[in-house]
Order: sequence, then C-alpha cells, then structure tokens
Amino acid sequence: MMASALIEREQARAEFPIRNGVFIAVVGPSGAGKDTVIGYAAERLSADEGVDFVRRVITRPCDGSSEIHDTLADAAFDEAEESGAFALTWEAHGLKYGIPASVDEAIANGRVAIANGSRSAIPVLRERYANVAVVEITARPEILAERLASRGRESRGEVLARLARAAAVELSGPGVVSIDNSGPREIAGECFVAIVRKAIAHSDVSGTV
Repeated sequence: MMASALIEREQARAEFPIRNGVFIAVVGPSGAGKDTVIGYAAERLSADEGVDFVRRVITRPCDGSSEIHDTLADAAFDEAEESGAFALTWEAHGLKYGIPASVDEAIANGRVAIANGSRSAIPVLRERYANVAVVEITARPEILAERLASRGRESRGEVLARLARAAAVELSGPGVVSIDNSGPREIAGECFVAIVRKAIAHSDVSGTV
C-alpha cells in the first residue's frame, strides 16, 4: 500500500507544471480596481473563445457590488477542498478563496485563464502552471484610500492599516507587469487587454509545438 501511494504521488507530481495555456493572475491592493479592469477585458474579449474569466469560490456572500463569485460556507469550502474541487486555495482577511479545478483542464487545452488572485498564491501558481503572467493593478495612495472609504466596510484606521500592508509587499519574479488604474478605466483596461492578447498568441503557438 505504501509503495502504491508513493507511485501515485510521483505520478501526480509529474503532471505539473501544466503546459500549453497561460494563467493570468490579477493582483493588487483593495481599491485598485482589479474587478473593474477584469470586467472591462471581459467585455472587450467576449467574442474570443480561447479565454476563460474564472469565477472564484469565496466564503463570503456575493453582494453584487463588486466581484461576482460563488459562495460556500467555511465547512462546505473545506469539504470541497478535500474532495479536490480546487486547483488552489488561499486565505486572506479571514476569508477562504478557491480557484476551480476545471482551470487545470483549460490550461492543458491551451486556453488563457484569468483570475483575481493573491500575491501569496503566486509561488504555487508558478509551480502548477508552466506559463504564468502576474498583472499587478495599482493606483495612487489617495485614490486607494478614497475608494476603500467609499465602500463603508472598514473604519479609517482599518483602511490605513490595509494600505500599509499593501505598500509593504513587493512582487518579483518573471512575467510581472504593473498597470496604474488611477485614471479612467479604459486606459488601464486597454493595457490589460493587450496583455491578454499576447497570452492568447502565446497559447496558440504553444498548442502547435
């Protein structure tokens, strides 16, 4: 039994990293407008069948004011994770986040998968997928503070603490691009669309090799 388990484990490892497609992780501080930029790209690329805009699973109700996601209670999320329902998961701000396991098949089939991600999950993404692009959406500090305050979810102290945490994190490694979303969404949106189009072209080439 032990030998069999070890063989299965090694076979599972051999499947990674998953190739052909591209995973685009959109990261950045709260208030930067990640969902806005992703939504803009979804509108512009609605006719492109090679792109998947991934719907995350979160242990938070979907209020319709920001990202549209699927909701699970904590216990149900844990059960889903144990059953292999997620390609990867992470925790942040007291919530659990999951990327559906179907993304693995999409990447293997040469598709481009786009998801609102987390900086903490980037190392795992790079191990799981051969082609990972990290797009950091940013905005000027005063704009971040204004956007966060307008949500009314946190006190001024909590907003300042969140901004301080975000400023302390620096992204590194290959495939990292930063987009400033301080202005009209069309400006940042078109920059992001250009990145997605490059990923689509890369996937087309990878799938023919």
